Amino acid sequence: MNSSSNSIQTGFKVIQPGILSLLQDAGRFGKHNIGLTNGGPLDKLSYNWANRLLNNDVNACVIEASIGGLVLESLVDTQIAVTGGDAELSINNQTVASWQTHSIKSGDKIAFGFAQNATRHYFAVKGGFQVEPMFGSCATVAREKLGGLNGSALQAGDYLPCSSVSQAEVTHQSKVSLSDRPNYLGEMILRVVLGYQEAAFSDLEKARFFNSKFTISDKCDRMGFRLTGPEIKTDLKSMLSEGICFGAIQIPADGQPIILLNDRQTIGGYPKIGSILSLDIPKLTQRLPGSVIHFEAISMNDAQQQLHLAHYRYQNTQTTIIKD
Repeated sequence: MNSSSNSIQTGFKVIQPGILSLLQDAGRFGKHNIGLTNGGPLDKLSYNWANRLLNNDVNACVIEASIGGLVLESLVDTQIAVTGGDAELSINNQTVASWQTHSIKSGDKIAFGFAQNATRHYFAVKGGFQVEPMFGSCATVAREKLGGLNGSALQAGDYLPCSSVSQAEVTHQSKVSLSDRPNYLGEMILRVVLGYQEAAFSDLEKARFFNSKFTISDKCDRMGFRLTGPEIKTDLKSMLSEGICFGAIQIPADGQPIILLNDRQTIGGYPKIGSILSLDIPKLTQRLPGSVIHFEAISMNDAQQQLHLAHYRYQNTQTTIIKD
């Protein structure tokens, strides 16, 4: 569905689309059997916070803006929240804070600068953007031309429909405290659950994998991040294609790992040494090429405990009301 075909255009107009701006909900699930991948946000925690600040549904549609450069004009009164990356955010040329809500009036212009370190930004509106789902989701997967507006990144002139929210309906503004926001700086250690074809890697190769540093190459996108580092060898010369999970670490013939992400293919035939703990994926996807990675092995039980603890912390973290 292309909202620009609507006779009444309410919502936001895209003035500049930025580097790569995509409409995303939580993702398209249960469709691998027909070859459709998940899509969804590269930084799920920031996506969740953007919607939670506005009391939106957990699956509400937002804009994922990579790097920055996005400029929007509001055609409606509403409330917004921006989380994730560190590009400067401005409303009508006045710099404002991210990780909090803002009231927006029709005619206001919202602009993103360009990221310095953290690259994925989540722009949410009260009630979410209202676009027609495809196969149960509005998540954009450009490779499959699914979701969003015509299955592609946002373009200048696109209209993004959303509901009007009067200023009288906005009872307060709120923010996520600095101490409760994710930190994307510093050393990057990604926790790995061994599995898949672990036995095809010798103890020496596994030791090399977990005791070496790798660098994010410039060949990274929503399908996967390619790394450069020491060659990781496997005894497995061929294998049947099989399903691929989110965060799987694939080792192709050149021995350079590929971490498979939201828009990955649904099946593949390269050996996989293990999978990244899903909690750690934003540490990776928020970083720029050239960033250094270290891997750390954890057990399945440890991974499950970490997921439960993170869910508990998120559910019990309270937003802060901003006083006038």
